[in-house]
Formats: sequence, structure tokens, C-alpha cells
Amino acid sequence: MKKTSLYNEHINLNAKLVDFAGYQMPIQYKGIIEEHLAVRESCGIFDVSHMGEFIVSGKGATDFLNEVTINDVTKISPWQAQYSAMCYEDGGIIDDILIYKYPEHYMLVVNCSNIEKNFDWILANKPKNINVANISSTIELIAIQGPKSREILSKYSDIDLKNIDYYHFCVASICGYPVTLSRTGYTGELGYEIYADGNAVKNIWNELLSSEREIIPAGLGCRDTLRMEMKYVLYGNDIDEKINPIEAGLGWITKTNKSSFIGKEKILDSQLSHTKKLICFEMVDRGIPRKGYSISDGSSIIGAVTSGTQSPSLKKGIGLAYVNKEYAKAGANLFINVRGKLLKCQIVKPPFYKNGSVFS
Repeated sequence: MKKTSLYNEHINLNAKLVDFAGYQMPIQYKGIIEEHLAVRESCGIFDVSHMGEFIVSGKGATDFLNEVTINDVTKISPWQAQYSAMCYEDGGIIDDILIYKYPEHYMLVVNCSNIEKNFDWILANKPKNINVANISSTIELIAIQGPKSREILSKYSDIDLKNIDYYHFCVASICGYPVTLSRTGYTGELGYEIYADGNAVKNIWNELLSSEREIIPAGLGCRDTLRMEMKYVLYGNDIDEKINPIEAGLGWITKTNKSSFIGKEKILDSQLSHTKKLICFEMVDRGIPRKGYSISDGSSIIGAVTSGTQSPSLKKGIGLAYVNKEYAKAGANLFINVRGKLLKCQIVKPPFYKNGSVFS
């Protein structure tokens, strides 16, 4: 079982640890609800060092990445990040990723469960003039998220954080350590992600938690409830190699006007012929939806839940699900089979939580 550099810190904080894609990761410290609300109202710090990082460089790196990803890499400038995905020829999603454009190279951030698969796919498709390195074992990642994240982190940074726009990044010094500092996150709140070596991450983590009363450690449990409230998809739940970006509601990052990219033809076909769609729903009846629960129109099964939880912010059950396209209309009532009982839910427009500070 792999451990991040913060493993002993998690033990000292009495974290509940779980196996997450081969890593021992904290699911919670004091409790998912408390940590969730702290991120919504103040600030939380997450260990997400299990994520993978690749460096892509060489003449033609932009064109290569534009071919193996669905967004348009030519539209981003140095020190800008982009949300994207890689797809197979049949349009199925290999992974959703972040692309960071440095002046001389790119960094790709991928889901931990897909590191080897992604790296092999990139190697299999790259031309000889492109260099690719898997640096996942040398880079660690912590996320500081919440409406007070800028105020808190500014005390320890050598730059003015107000100058970093959403989905932009820079090289900075935090607590005296060199880092890549990115204004990104997976919570729907104002936040920053810090990429650095294990020693730097450990010292920054300890300095922030020992000096700041308004920041608390937050586990992957509340990271999941936070992302669900925003309809941020999770690989392995809401997207996978059997789902294409159109079905998943990722048409906004799928640039079919590009001359070519892997999977383009099948994705274009799907724009006209897809039969299912990812929806957001809130429970009307009291109950908590979970992954795998079936959805019906009251008589016939029309889909299944991919992610579900009790929303700490809204205090009701919420979820994501794929349903037959003709049923995917906001305001429509459907039924979730919760342990043998058909409970009413209603399709709603995303996000569930609409008061996030992400654009502050």
C-alpha cells in the first residue's frame, strides 16, 4: 500500500484511513459534515498527493496534446490551465485531466487510478519528437479550499494571490518553499492547489495547520460531497471508457471544430444519436441515493445512479444519474429504488449548490 509524505500527519490527526486506488488516504478527520461545511464557510486543506503528474515536452507538444485530448490546447497561454479529457477512438473516456502550460513544457494531472493506463496511452500515440515523463512519484499535491483560502494563504506567499485568475497558475514561494501554485480545485469554492516535493508539502501542511485557526484538515469524504454539490464528475462513477463526453455533459470541453482528435468521429455521431444523458436530481421523498440504485418513471427502469449522497449544504439527498434522454428534463419527477422502496426525486439544473466562492 502506497503512502503520501503526509501519512504520519494523518495518523497524528486521528484520520480514518482507507485504501484509495492503492494509497492509504484520509477519508475524514473529525467528520465529513463538519469538514464539508468548513470548506463552504471558511477553509480546509486536503492531501491529494495520490494524483498523477506527467511532463510533456518537445517541438510539436501543443499539436500532440491537441490530438490526444478533446479540448483545444492552442487556446491556452503559458501559465494557464485547462480542463480536458482523453478518449479512445470509440469516444469512450480514458480519463478527465488538467493540462498546465508552462513556457517550455506541459504538465498533465491525471486521476490516480488511471496513471499507468494514461501513461501507456500517451506513449503509444506520441511521435518520436515528443518527450513524456511520469513524475507522479516525485510530486505531491495539497489543496487549500474555501472562501478564506486567499486570505490565509496570502500570509505565506511571496506573490499577490489576487493576481492569479481562475484556472491560472505560477511558480511561487509558500512558507519559503518553491512550488507551483494553481488557482484550481474540486470543491466549487475559491481555492488553490500546491504542487511541490514531499518535504515542502509536509512543512507547508504543518505550518498552515499549526498557525491558522480557520483552516482544518479535510478528507476525501467531504471532497466527494463537495464535488457532487457542484456536479463535478468523478472517473469510475460518472464517467468511464463506456461513456462519451456528450452523454456526460462535457460537450463544453469537447471542441469538435478542431481539425482532428482521437475519438472525434464517434463523438460527432453521438451528438446526433446518443440515447442517455447525465442528470442531476434532488430527493423529494426522504432518502439517500447511492451508486447503482435504479431509476424508474414509476413503472419501467430508465437509468441508474452514478453518484449519490446526503448533501451537507442542502440537507437533502442529491445525486447524478444516467437516464434515457427523453426523460432528462429539468423539473421532471422520477423514482429511485432505495432498498426496495420507490422514492420520488426531481431533476434539477446544476449545480446543486449555487453560492460557492469559486469565482471570487
